[in-house]
Amino acid sequence: MLTQYTNTIHSNLQFNPTLESDGHINFLDLTITRRNLHIEIDIYRKPTTTDTTIHFTSTHPIEHKLAAYRYHITRMRSLPLKTTQQKREWETILHIAQQNGFPPTMIHKLRHQIKHKTKHISPQDRKNKKWATFTYISPQIRKITNLFRNTNISITYKCHNTIANRIKPPRDHTPPHNQWGIYQLTCNTCNLSSVRQTSRSLSICYKQHIRYIRSNNLQSAYTLHILQNRHEYGPTVIL
Repeated sequence: MLTQYTNTIHSNLQFNPTLESDGHINFLDLTITRRNLHIEIDIYRKPTTTDTTIHFTSTHPIEHKLAAYRYHITRMRSLPLKTTQQKREWETILHIAQQNGFPPTMIHKLRHQIKHKTKHISPQDRKNKKWATFTYISPQIRKITNLFRNTNISITYKCHNTIANRIKPPRDHTPPHNQWGIYQLTCNTCNLSSVRQTSRSLSICYKQHIRYIRSNNLQSAYTLHILQNRHEYGPTVIL
């Protein structure tokens, strides 16, 4: 009666409820089984599931590649599954990883890390945590991001080889080599360097730093360093 009534509310809205069959019902990614005294839960995958993840040989960062398996393993461990159900799910995860080119040892290692992860971040630490995003061009980018390993800054990566970037028309008015990149600024007084990444033209970034120094604009940490050295050693400090 309820279904019949709701389907008369609007002609473009039709509700098709999922009915229980032999004590089982599939809801989202779970199979719920009603017993006499309790409810059992198992993991459900639709018949149309392809089990396709980011392939191991892709140019994505390893954090992106393992994200799906981290989710599957965490779900397997957090749900109240029986031993046989958990064993079957673990075999399914290993099969999916094999189909996508991952070595089994890597998935076993990931499971071990999730199982023995004891570090808990307090809400205050999570609030104070800062994030920096780098474009993942190749594994060489980690030579830059490793500099933040012992700091309060967490690194996240984004990929430039997305479908949206592939189908964009080329920009003829801007040289490809000058659209973005990683650059280094060096102080001629103390020889300290600052390594940065930008999605803008490198020439624009250079001119902006010059403009900040000439106008005593302290928006950039590098500008602040240059101006402090100029005040201490004289106006000989240049880029």
